[in-house]
Amino acid sequence: MTSRVIALDLDGTLLTPAKTILPQSLEALARAKEAGYQILIVTGRHHVAIHPFYQALALDTPAICCNGTYLYDYQAKKVLESDPLTLSQTMQMIDMLNEHNVHGLMYVENAMMYEQPAGHITRGIEWAMTLPEAQRPVFTQVDSFADAAQQAGIIWKFALTDENSDRLNAFVKQVEETLDLACERSWIYQVDVARKGNSKGNRLARWIESQSLSMKDVVAFGDNYNDISMLEAAGTGVAMGNADDAVKARANVVIGDNTDKSIADFIYKNLL
Repeated sequence: MTSRVIALDLDGTLLTPAKTILPQSLEALARAKEAGYQILIVTGRHHVAIHPFYQALALDTPAICCNGTYLYDYQAKKVLESDPLTLSQTMQMIDMLNEHNVHGLMYVENAMMYEQPAGHITRGIEWAMTLPEAQRPVFTQVDSFADAAQQAGIIWKFALTDENSDRLNAFVKQVEETLDLACERSWIYQVDVARKGNSKGNRLARWIESQSLSMKDVVAFGDNYNDISMLEAAGTGVAMGNADDAVKARANVVIGDNTDKSIADFIYKNLL
């Protein structure tokens, strides 16, 4: 295997259910860096919500955030390239959320905003409070998404959650049929809504090209539907054992669960 870049999804892949990185994974990735591999985080998360993991991995590469909506340079603390929602798309989306009483997070430039503290929003806030203040992501409650969007300027995506999967799927179908937006499932009861054309695979391919490399040089690890684009585009797509069967079917290799040292074992066996 001639890979030179390791692209890593976070939730369900590099992270355990407790939102930690296994010591074995940290050690294997550090060894890979020493051997000359570039390590890249490719996540559905906002850049403000990956500080502890970026620092634990001691990275100097940019991070691909919000499922490929933007590329963020942590060293310079700036966005390198992006394709956010337009204000018109944002307002149409907010109108639909209000009409159907669907809860969610609105990802703006440097924060995540919510109207109602429900579902994954509450869990995200609880997780944030366990972190040191310097690593804590910004969650902001607002009275009105519409008013907040007008002031925010940049809207990366919406993350919708509903434990009634049928209701969520019905809403997603209406969004796709009514608005010119893309919906990707990123968690069991979560769907992300962003501009069409934004994907982990597309943004990763753009960065790889900027490094004068080929996607054949990439080994990518993922577990969910929003990872499929990069699993298919990479020279080697590696699906976690905890991934859905539909995701596994689109990968080249299937390894163990994110609760085990599966990523470390793969790195030692195939890359070092």
